[in-house]
Amino acid sequence: MAIIALVSAKGSPGVTASALACALTWHRRLILAECDPAGGSILAGYLGGALDGPRGIGELAVGELRDGSLETAFWSQLVDLDAPRRERLLLPGVVDPAQAGSVAPLWQRFTDFFLDLERGDPPYDVLVDCGRLQVAGPPWPILRAAAVVLLVTRARLPDLSATQAMVRAIERDFTEHRVPPGTLRLLPVGDGHGRGEISKALRLPVIARLPDDPRTAEVLTLGGTLRAGRPLMRAAGALEVPVRALLDRRRARLAWPVTQGVPGAV
Repeated sequence: MAIIALVSAKGSPGVTASALACALTWHRRLILAECDPAGGSILAGYLGGALDGPRGIGELAVGELRDGSLETAFWSQLVDLDAPRRERLLLPGVVDPAQAGSVAPLWQRFTDFFLDLERGDPPYDVLVDCGRLQVAGPPWPILRAAAVVLLVTRARLPDLSATQAMVRAIERDFTEHRVPPGTLRLLPVGDGHGRGEISKALRLPVIARLPDDPRTAEVLTLGGTLRAGRPLMRAAGALEVPVRALLDRRRARLAWPVTQGVPGAV
């Protein structure tokens, strides 16, 4: 189990819709956390705002700053996307701009808590929608702690140009903070250049590609009837396979120095 983060460089190439599609199709138990400093949109959009009172990371931040209540309040702030199974849970993002200032100083606190969920009973993956990095107070601690960071970009030339600068900025930050190599991957969305061209231009591997599917994207954004057989949902579900493979390779690589030279280790 792990933190898996999605982030975009510029504009809105569908990070939230992509993250939600993954959350609704992946097989492992997970929590989708909206950690976009610009605010969350799933409550008002996909869920149609039909909840009993305020809920989400903004409420948690206010409570944590007031009385350190993150551990006790966390589970009550989640929304079950697949009720009553509690296998696909949502931590809604900030909806009140007044709460945004409370969340930013707590990114490291939330990161540490998310990491602990890997060791919970039952354990959860945490899929994090980090939004755009070009905003005030981006969640860098979450990105640095993530086992996989997916940089979402459109496959067209103007978007790739903007993404190139962001790739280099993330790589510099990861090097400075000793993030293990291989954490960052590209996730292009829609038509445009091929995967090989994108990877060569940005000097970064492409993990998969999500198709243009305006009908499904609209449902994920505004609500409605979601069809599992639609192209975006199928591609999002298939994305779990290379993500899991990347996680397994990373774990094996990080475990090797620990076992090397230990009597009886294999």
